Amino acid sequence: MPKASEIKRGEVVRHKDSVCAVRKIEIRTPSSRGSNTLYRFKLQDVQTRQNIDETFKGEDMLGDVDFVRRQASYSYFDGELHVFMDDEDYSQYSFNESDLEGQLGYLSEGLGGIFVTVIDGTAVGIQLPASVDLEIIETAPSLKGGTATKRNKPASLAGGIEVQVPEYLAQGDVIKVNTETGEFMSRA
Repeated sequence: MPKASEIKRGEVVRHKDSVCAVRKIEIRTPSSRGSNTLYRFKLQDVQTRQNIDETFKGEDMLGDVDFVRRQASYSYFDGELHVFMDDEDYSQYSFNESDLEGQLGYLSEGLGGIFVTVIDGTAVGIQLPASVDLEIIETAPSLKGGTATKRNKPASLAGGIEVQVPEYLAQGDVIKVNTETGEFMSRA
């Protein structure tokens, strides 16, 4: 049984006798001494598609679920559904936008290293790779000597994500972005 602190977005857990996919995790660290870190989960019941908001302490245990993780690649968006293709048997898994909330901005055609969670033949969620490479679409011009300071500037990336990047980066540069935190990691 996993602890709440060990669970990642895209995994599947048992909560109150129902199977739920983890859609979003917010971590809150209270400032008072002796307080536990709180994990606010946005869960979605796999069968009823009902959204559930729950808060757990880091040591709280959640139930295990029997599921299969299949490695896949993002194929395309057909107007309503995002389609992923299994890397081994080429079967396709489809998700609507609400199933991929918070993950859409990281998807680009051909992106590999994605794991699709399958329960009883039904795809219920995805887990993105730890980092993805995205191009800077719009940002302020790069500054000469920008590497000497640690100041950041906002940048809009392909996929609609906005992150803080160092001043020396310019439009057209490709960077690595952490998919868990949504933060700049390095140049690609």
